[in-house]
Amino acid sequence: MLRGLPVLVFGLVAALVSGPVLSQVYPTRPIKLVIPFPPGGGADLEGRLLAQEMSKDLGQPMLVENRPGGGSTIGIGLIAKAPPDGYSIGFGGIGGLAINVALMKLPYDPVKDLAPISLLGTVPFVAVAYPGAGIESVGDLIAKAKARPGGIAFGSAGNGTPHHLAGELLKTMSGANLVHVPYKGSGPALTALIAGEIPVAFIDLPAALPHIRSGKVRGLATTGSRRPAAAADLPTMAEAGLAGYELIGSFGVIAPAGTPPQIVQQLSAEVNRVVNLAEVREKLQAVAVEPMASTPEQFSALIAAEIPRWARLVQASGAKLD
Repeated sequence: MLRGLPVLVFGLVAALVSGPVLSQVYPTRPIKLVIPFPPGGGADLEGRLLAQEMSKDLGQPMLVENRPGGGSTIGIGLIAKAPPDGYSIGFGGIGGLAINVALMKLPYDPVKDLAPISLLGTVPFVAVAYPGAGIESVGDLIAKAKARPGGIAFGSAGNGTPHHLAGELLKTMSGANLVHVPYKGSGPALTALIAGEIPVAFIDLPAALPHIRSGKVRGLATTGSRRPAAAADLPTMAEAGLAGYELIGSFGVIAPAGTPPQIVQQLSAEVNRVVNLAEVREKLQAVAVEPMASTPEQFSALIAAEIPRWARLVQASGAKLD
């Protein structure tokens, strides 16, 4: 009657230890981090810094893959459809997670198809002008856009991005005739602006700062409620005459829905560790990113709350896909 007992005991022991052992051995191979924007923008800068630091502690390389397009929906869609094994994670901004719900039919559900891991931070945007455009302030931009037949074109990082909404909000609040020109990320939009192909663009501040400092573009105003320390010489939109104007982007790390909870928690703890490193915080704040880590539950709650909030802003601004 006892002949089956060793097998039973072995099975019980295996069941008890299999979960912890599995979580302890992860990761056993490189992890892919999808950034849904091209190189050269703020998301690329922040994502690569995160990948570099996480690789050190995880013991496996974190390989960055840029998959731009669709206002970040292409890259996020790839994550939503990836195997939920912890080896494909993504960099998600509020555009692809909340704004585009109100603008287009998405190939994924940001609530049901994704597993939030942790917030990374928040970032303001900035209105910048081509130096040869003769636009030296937000007031100049509004006046010229109202006076010029056909209005003035403004570039952004793509349809449905916060950069796009930043321009639409200025248009709505000021009555300026602004025409949206979408690009596949902040990098291409900046390239076009520096070349004089467009007179104005709305760019995430981390991507624009080096070009503002070099004089290649002229900073007009930032979009947050206060001046970031990294760009203290630039007024906010409210200070430039648009009382009540405020728009901030947030971003974090996401995985496919169904990723094992122990892996999500392990990755979340690692993101939090990196974000709280003094040298990382200094690097982020130097380019106007405000570091802000979270639990998976907190990030999930933020996404759910941001969807209706941005939907109201989309409706109020009249933003549409171009």
